[in-house]
Amino acid sequence: MEVGVRVLGIVLRLLNLLLAPLFWLRSRDRRRLTPPAPLLLRSATQHAAAVRNGEITSEKLVTVYIGRVKEVNPLLNAIVEERYRAALEDAKEVDRRIREARQNGTLEQLVEDKPILGVPFTVKESCSLGGLSNSVGCLEFAGRKATNDGEAVRLMKRAGGIPLLVSNTPELCLGWETTNLLRGTTNNPYCLDRTPGGSSGGEGALLASGASAVSVASDIAGSIRLPAAFCGVFGHKPTPGVIPIEGHIPSLTDPRFPNYLVVGPMARKAEDLHLLMSIMTVNKAKMRLDTPVDLTQLKVYYMTEATISPALLDVDPAIKDRIRSAAKYLETECGATIYEEKFKDLEDSVEISVSEFFSMRDIPNMLQDPADPKRDKSLWLELLKCLFGGGSRSLQGLGFTLISRNNLFIPASRGSYYHAKANQLKDDLKRTLGDNGVFLYPVYHSTAHYHHQVFLRASGVLYTMMFNILGMPATSVPTGLHKGLPTAIQVVAAPNQDRLCIAVAKQLEIAFGGWRPAGL
Repeated sequence: MEVGVRVLGIVLRLLNLLLAPLFWLRSRDRRRLTPPAPLLLRSATQHAAAVRNGEITSEKLVTVYIGRVKEVNPLLNAIVEERYRAALEDAKEVDRRIREARQNGTLEQLVEDKPILGVPFTVKESCSLGGLSNSVGCLEFAGRKATNDGEAVRLMKRAGGIPLLVSNTPELCLGWETTNLLRGTTNNPYCLDRTPGGSSGGEGALLASGASAVSVASDIAGSIRLPAAFCGVFGHKPTPGVIPIEGHIPSLTDPRFPNYLVVGPMARKAEDLHLLMSIMTVNKAKMRLDTPVDLTQLKVYYMTEATISPALLDVDPAIKDRIRSAAKYLETECGATIYEEKFKDLEDSVEISVSEFFSMRDIPNMLQDPADPKRDKSLWLELLKCLFGGGSRSLQGLGFTLISRNNLFIPASRGSYYHAKANQLKDDLKRTLGDNGVFLYPVYHSTAHYHHQVFLRASGVLYTMMFNILGMPATSVPTGLHKGLPTAIQVVAAPNQDRLCIAVAKQLEIAFGGWRPAGL
């Protein structure tokens, strides 16, 4: 570990310890969500079947979800903009088409390429839903609307889905807590004093509370998996390139950007990950999503933490225990084989991730003056203004800039070393996992933390960010509650082996019980 990284890590660890009582004392919100209605406990797959079979109308289904969103959002603050009236009109049209097709005997033909016909879904604001807000938490973009649907959203709509709203993100998605100066802070449904994570925190909060069936989200450094873990739902970071990212805000010109950023699904039920992947994936033949996975031939590797270091926060014992239990379950109940090999180079995850990520060109400059693009504002002055409530950038956005400018004290001369190490680690993982292996690993070192505590605990994203750099698919799987908060583990596979992650997620849903709705 680099000296600068080690020193910074130790300082933050000490501050985290010293300030923990302060965060606890500031947390006094004891309000709780009411439980969701039984209909809202079903998967999107079940909803789609019910609409097709005439068990429920799309209008009724959409109405129930809108009601739940209106009920919980005053506590969550997860919504940026809604289209309820338009969604209900869409639902009525779906019902009309289904009635007509049933009368004409053409229902099977109607639903053949529309697997989520009449099912509502929600969209992370950065993924672009035409006609709705596209400001992505930036004050200077207030009022900006998406002119078109993002490509993944378009595919969901083509498959029959009905979008309800766009949800909150950090400023330009540059943070692991969902808060910004334009829309405010989103709360975790299990404890309103805590964060749902970021940058897809709005989606995580809605899903966990039963206010969304499935979500279109994005992930460049854990932005799907971290909110899924903090909110006790499923989130899948696909192999790069299999789901189109066109229409996502922000976008970079660097050719490596599409290797790091992915658009992917979040869901309350594991079976919906497969459903959404089959809808949004453009190269289905290469992905073999419908090819059955023989779990008796599965190789399972696992690590409970990246490394032991005074510069890193320890992984919570409850999360370590969930990883070991998951491995044991896959061995004893599914016939998989456990392998003891460990991936030692993951101990350099911080350096590898930061060096690779911040070497991209065209990274958003959060200090650029909108009134004079050729001039940068003073970082320290903006930090001071932000602390006193007068800034134009969020504290997270400025923190991102601070890391970008000093590269986390990693010398530029070491960039080529960590680039080579990333390539070597990717080759090792691909060779070891092959087409029948998975790797179980933490999503984060702890359960959801208090609001604003992210600045002291950001090192925990080393567990997710690394797999964006390596271009490997990974799924966040809920593993029950610990002290009232969701726990989760990460299932990683080799590139294009997303089906392994999802198959294991389905088994672990059986083992641990899956999503446990906030409010119950």
